[in-house]
Amino acid sequence: MENKNNKKTIRAWAFFDWANSAYNLVITSTIFPAYYVAITTNHANGDRVNFFGKSFVNTALSDYALSAAYLVMVLLLPILSSIADYKGNKKIFMLFFTLLGSAACCALFNFDKDHLEMGVICFALAAIGYSGGFVFYNSYLPEIATIDMQDNVSAKGFTYGYIGSVLLQLICFLFVLKGEWFGIVDKTFAPRLSFLLVGLWWIGFAMIPFSVLPKGSPNAVSHSHNIIKGGFIELGHVWKKVKEMPLLKRFLPSFFFYSMGVQTIMLVATGFAAKELKMETPQLITIILIIQLVAIFGATLMSRLSGKYGNVRVLIGVVILWIGVCIAAYFTYTQTQFYIIAVVVGLVMGGIQSMSRSTYSKYLPENIPDTASFFSFYDVTEKLAIVGGVFSFGFFEEITGSPRNSVLVLGVFFIVGLILLFSLLKAERNVNKNLDFSAR
Repeated sequence: MENKNNKKTIRAWAFFDWANSAYNLVITSTIFPAYYVAITTNHANGDRVNFFGKSFVNTALSDYALSAAYLVMVLLLPILSSIADYKGNKKIFMLFFTLLGSAACCALFNFDKDHLEMGVICFALAAIGYSGGFVFYNSYLPEIATIDMQDNVSAKGFTYGYIGSVLLQLICFLFVLKGEWFGIVDKTFAPRLSFLLVGLWWIGFAMIPFSVLPKGSPNAVSHSHNIIKGGFIELGHVWKKVKEMPLLKRFLPSFFFYSMGVQTIMLVATGFAAKELKMETPQLITIILIIQLVAIFGATLMSRLSGKYGNVRVLIGVVILWIGVCIAAYFTYTQTQFYIIAVVVGLVMGGIQSMSRSTYSKYLPENIPDTASFFSFYDVTEKLAIVGGVFSFGFFEEITGSPRNSVLVLGVFFIVGLILLFSLLKAERNVNKNLDFSAR
C-alpha cells in the first residue's frame, strides 16, 4: 500500500480494535468469568464441575479451554497467513474470524448451568475468533504507517479498543446492576444478554475497517510447495530470516516470556478476585473499568516515553512493574489492595501490548512483501505464550489448591523476560555503535 499514514485508513484500522475489544473486556475479563464462577459453584461439589464426564476445578477448566483455543490458533495461523500472503486476501480471513467470534458470543446467550459443555466450547470458539482476527489486523500496521509513526498508530488502535470496550461495558453494567429498570427478573438474563450484545457490537463495528482497508497485496514470489505444508515452511523461512536479525532474534524470546505473564494475568484476574476475594460482579466490573480507563492513559504515556527513552528501556521499566504486581497479588487479601493493584495493572497493560507490537514492527525490514507471515510468527509466539501461561496457571492451581501459587509462577516468567530484555538493550547499543562508526 503506497499511501501510508492516511488518516481515514488508520482510523478505520483502529476501529477493528474498537469492535473486538468488547469481547476481551466482557467475555474474558468481567461479566463472563464472574457469571461462570457463580453458576459452576455449588454446595454439593464446591468449585468442581463435570465436563464430558471428567471432573475439573471450574476456573482450571476455563483456563484449559483457553489454552486449547490458542493452541488451535498456533497450528492454524501459519497455514492461513501463508495463504493470505500468497493470495493477498488477508481481509477475508479477518472477516471469517470476526464472524466466528461474534457468533460464538451470541450463542453464549443460551449458556447456563445445564449447558456447561456448550458454554465452554463457545467460550473457546470466541477466543479463536478474537485471536485469529488479530494476526491479520496486526499485519496491516507496517502497510498503513511509516516506521516513525508506528508507535503512535499502534497506541491509537489500543486506545480505540479501550474506549469502545468501556462504552459497551457501561451498557452491560446498566443491565446487570439495574435489571429491574428494564423488567429483568431472572438474574442470569442480564449477563447472557451482555454476551449477545458483545457479538452484535463486534460484527457491527468491524464493518468499518472491512469497508476501508485494502484486501492486501499478493506475494509476487511463487510457491512451489503445497499451500497447507507451505505455511509451516514459510514460518521456517521467517525464523531463518529472524535469526539473521540481531535485534529481532533477541526481542522475540523476551516477548515470549513476559507475554506468558501479561496475557495470563489479563485472562485470569477476574476469576482470581471472584474466588480468592469473594468479589461480586458489580465490584469486578468496576475494577475492570478502572483498568481500562487507566490503560487508555497508559498506552499514550508509553508511546511518549518511548520517544524519549527508547522502546526497550520503557519495556524494561514496565516488566519490572509487572513483577511487582505479581508479588503484590500474592499478598493481597482485601478488596482495597486489589483496587490498588488494578490501577497499576491498567497503567502497564495497554502500554506493554502497544509497545511490543510497534517494537516488533520497527525491527522488521522496510517494504517486506510477506507482512502476514512475519506477523503470523509474532502472533504464534504470543499464542504459545498464552497456552503456556494459562495452562501453567490452571495446572498449579489444581495441584496446590490455590491460584496464589500460580501468580508466583507468572512472576518467574516476567523475571526471565526481564533478563532477556537487558540482553536486547545491550545488543541494540552495539548495533547503534556500529551504525555510527559506519556513518563516519
